[in-house]
Order: sequence, then structure tokens, then C-alpha cells
Amino acid sequence: MQAGAARVITSAGLKVQPAHMPLLVALDGRALTIGQLVQAVGISQPGVTRGVGQLVEMGLVQAETGSDQRHRTISLTDDGVAAIARAKLFVWPHVTKAVDQLLDGRSEELLAILADVEDALASTPLDQLAAQARPEVLFIRDYSDDLAREFHDINAEWISDMFRMEETDRKTLENPRASIIDPGGAVLFVEAAGMGIIGTCALQKTGTTGFELTKMGVRKAARGLKAGEFLLNAVIAKAQTLGADPLYLLTNSRCAAAIHLYEKLGFQHDPGIMADYGARYARCDVAMRYNRASA
Repeated sequence: MQAGAARVITSAGLKVQPAHMPLLVALDGRALTIGQLVQAVGISQPGVTRGVGQLVEMGLVQAETGSDQRHRTISLTDDGVAAIARAKLFVWPHVTKAVDQLLDGRSEELLAILADVEDALASTPLDQLAAQARPEVLFIRDYSDDLAREFHDINAEWISDMFRMEETDRKTLENPRASIIDPGGAVLFVEAAGMGIIGTCALQKTGTTGFELTKMGVRKAARGLKAGEFLLNAVIAKAQTLGADPLYLLTNSRCAAAIHLYEKLGFQHDPGIMADYGARYARCDVAMRYNRASA
């Protein structure tokens, strides 16, 4: 609607934009300070100041400093008066009629709704409402075969960037059902609203009750969204339902950010885990065990 109104304004020979119209209307027949304009049009002071500056450059309004040097009085120039007259004749009636036709005679209903919205925003600004709403944006999904490619690609991305793919990586990534799911493990994914699957992590059964937390990765485009922590919490909870003891992981000291997250959520460096399992990966120089008491 605003884009269409802008074209109507241009066709009427005016160089202003729809956003300038409330300022011109407020100044029609009177002079106001910036503060009074803010009250009159109901937008922020920076927005009013910016709009007035643009109208001054167009030659449609003028700013005069009175006896109080701190306040400027804004008024229409002769060109501004002429612009208002042209708008009253060639813009407002046409736009009003077009909107009424568009809304099938329900313009008053729309204006009433907008008034209600304005009153509600005056009571509680949108940023506060957004903070209160906190909709879910991250979701956990269980493994299904149609997600096997996501599991492969997300992990291949970070492994190839930082290290080299090892044979044990390929075996796990190329057939997660055979290597993880069927032996009693699990693979979880984190999905972000509007982004799809952005991360994954596996629990690989390595003993009667032992599970390795492995192949955890988040896509580069989604890093910094707290998806890794969200996913790791879900994986730990899943491990507890599986009775994982020990729950451990093997990594490399180059993965400093990941190690910090593991420590935060209850993993502790463990020489015994390193001795028992560390030889699995050539790149492994960090071994950690989950301690629920320290979480």
C-alpha cells in the first residue's frame, strides 16, 4: 500500500515520500518544535528529526531558532504550502478512495484495529512483548534414515576443516544405522526454525553400558546460536535414559570451544578414559567422562 501511495504522490508532481506526509499535515497552518511534532505524529524523535532534515533539503519546511537557542521552530515554506495544497487535491482523495475500495468499505475497521495496536504498543513496546513471548526456535529430532545425509555432511564439514577423515570416521558417517543405531546407540539432530537441520550428535555404544558421545557438529552458518549447547543437553538426557556408564567423549585440544562447552555441562578430563579408549582416533589427545554431580 505504501509503495502504491508513493507512486500516486510522484504522479501528482511531488517529490516527498509517504513517510513525510504526517509531518507536512502536522505543520499545515502552524509552526511546531521537534518535540511538538513528535507528539503530533507519534513517531520517535530521531525519526522526526531525520524527516524534517529531508524536508528542509527539499525546500518544503524551514527551521528557525527562537529566543531560546535550544529549541527550533519548524514551519512550512511557500513551496511546502503549495505541496500540501497539491496533496489535498491530487493525492489524498485518490488514495482514500483506493484504500476504501481495497478494503471493501471496511476502512474504519482497519483504523480501529490500528488504534488498538497503537494503544497496546504504548502500554507494552514490541521488544518487551517479544522478550515475553520467547517462541521455541530450536527442536530436537531423532534419527531417521532420510537424515543420514545430514549426519554425514555436518560432520564431514568440521572434520575436514580441522583434521583429516580417518577410517573410523568414514565407517560411522557412511552408515550410521549399522554403526550406531542397530547396536543400541542413538543419533539426535537439532533443527532451527526457518533453517532446517543445523547440527547433530551421536551416542555410540561401546560396551555393555558404555557410550561414546561422538560426531557432534553444528553447521558453520548456525554457529553462535547456542544450538550446540541445546543439542548437547538433549544428548546427555538421552544417554541417561539409556543408562550410559560411562558416558565419555574423545576429542582434540584444538577444539577449544567444544571442550569448554563439555566442561560447562559436566564432562571432566579423565586419564582412565584416555587409556581405555583414546587410541581409537589418531587425532585424540583429550578424553573426558561425564560426571552428573559436576553438571
